[in-house]
Amino acid sequence: MGFHSVEKIGGTSMSNYAAVRDNVIKRPARDSLYQRIFVVSAYSGITDQLLEHKKTGNPGVFASFANGVQDDSWQDLLGELKAHMFAINSELFPEPQLLASANQFIGCRLEEAERCLADLKKLCQHGHFALEVHLATVREMLASIGEAHSAWNTAKLLQRDGINACFVDLTGWKTSRHMSLDERIEVAFQNLDLDTQLPIVTGYAHTEDGLMSSFDRGYSEMTFSRLAVITGAEEAVIHKEFHLSSADPRVVGDQNAVPIGRTNYDVADQLANLGMEAIHPKAAKGLRQNHIRLRVKNTFEPEHSGTLITSDYVSDTPCVEIIAGCRGVFAIELFDQDMAGNYTQCDTAILDVIQRFRAHVVSKDINANTITHYLSTNLKTVKRICRVLEETFPEAEINQQEVAIVSAIGSDMQVPGLLAKTVGALAEKNISVLAMHQSMRQVDMQFVINEEHWEDAIKSLHQCLVEVHNHGRAICMAV
Repeated sequence: MGFHSVEKIGGTSMSNYAAVRDNVIKRPARDSLYQRIFVVSAYSGITDQLLEHKKTGNPGVFASFANGVQDDSWQDLLGELKAHMFAINSELFPEPQLLASANQFIGCRLEEAERCLADLKKLCQHGHFALEVHLATVREMLASIGEAHSAWNTAKLLQRDGINACFVDLTGWKTSRHMSLDERIEVAFQNLDLDTQLPIVTGYAHTEDGLMSSFDRGYSEMTFSRLAVITGAEEAVIHKEFHLSSADPRVVGDQNAVPIGRTNYDVADQLANLGMEAIHPKAAKGLRQNHIRLRVKNTFEPEHSGTLITSDYVSDTPCVEIIAGCRGVFAIELFDQDMAGNYTQCDTAILDVIQRFRAHVVSKDINANTITHYLSTNLKTVKRICRVLEETFPEAEINQQEVAIVSAIGSDMQVPGLLAKTVGALAEKNISVLAMHQSMRQVDMQFVINEEHWEDAIKSLHQCLVEVHNHGRAICMAV
C-alpha cells in the first residue's frame, strides 16, 4: 500500500474532537493528510458502561445482563448509556441534520442490541437453554457498539470539516459470514485508496474466534496491530492523553518526569504487565516480528516527537528508564508442607483457578512449600479465588494481603550494584520490601511493598535512579 502509517487514538483523546482534528489529523508527519489509517477507541467511559468498570468492577450493561434471566436492571443501564451517547452527539454536532443522523445511527444499534438481549433472556427462561453459553457472544456484540459510535461520528465530523474521511466498520454488525481478523481487514480495505481517502476504523473487529475471548479489553490494540502488519505500514502510532514518561508526573511532579524518547518492546511488555500499557503484549508481538516501529505520542503536545519503540533499541549507557508500579494488588499465599519437591502440580491447579476468574497475574514467587501470586484484580474476585483454593487444598494455609508493586525498568539495566542501590533508596525512606524479583534478562526489578508506601517508593526510586541523569538528554533518548 506504500509508505503509510496506522495510528490509534485512545478513548480520552477521542473525547476531545477538536484536539484530535487539529493536533493529530491536520498535523501529519508528512505533507499529505492521507496515507494514514486511524483506528479509534470508544469515547472515554463508554466501554465501562457497556461491559463493566475496568478498575472498580461496577457492572455495566453486560455484567448486569449476565447476573441471570430474572434480573432486568441491564435495561435501565442501557437507557442511561443511550442518554450518554446522545449527549456526546449533541456536543459534537451543532447542525440539526447531522445530529439527527448521528442519533439515528447509534440509536438503531442500541435498539437492535436491546431486542437481541430481551429475546435471549426470554429464550433462556426455557430449561433447555443456558444463558452462560451465550455470554461471550453478548460481550462481543455490546463491546462493538462503543467503537462504532466514535468511528462513525469522527468520519462524519471530518467530512464536515473538509477531509475525505470514510467510516470503516469492522464490527460485523448483522454480518452473514464469520471470518478471521486478517480476512475481515483484507475485505474491508480491498477497495480503499489511501492516496485520497482517510479511513476511520472501529477498534473492535468481529472475528470467528472472538477478539474479546483472546484479548478482552485489549481488542482495539490487536485490531491496530494486525492492520499495521497486513497493510505493511511503515510506522504504527498510538495517540494518548499523556507521554510515555519516566514516571507518573502526578506522583513525581511535572518538573521531574520526562518523556522516554526511545525504548524497546521488552520495556513495553513490562509496562503492560503492570497495567500501564503502551500496547498489549500480543499486539506488540506482531509489530516486533514484522519490524514495524511503534511511536507513542501525546495528543495534546503535537509538536513533541513522542517515544519511539523498536525491537533492536538498547540505551547507549545502561540505566533505568522508567519507574512504574501498580496499587491494589492482592498477594495470595498458599503454604502446603506436602508441596516440597512437587510444586508443579499445585502451581498448575492454582493458575487454573485464577484463570477461571480472569484475574491478571502481575508476578509470583515460589519456595519449597509456598507459592504466592500477586494479582491485579478486585477484592471480591480475590475472595472467590481463595474460597475455591480452600476447597481444592483443604490442608493448605491460605493468606491474602493487599500490597503494591514498584518496578524499575530499562532496555539495559546491567549496572553493577544497581539492585543494592535501589533497595538502599527504599530503606532510606523506611520502606520495607516484602518480596523482590529480578530476572537474568536485566530489564526490570520488582519490589512488593505495603500499599501505603507506594507513592513514596515511586518518588524515592525516581529521584535515585532517574533524576540523576541529565534531563536535557531526555534520559537515554535517541529519536
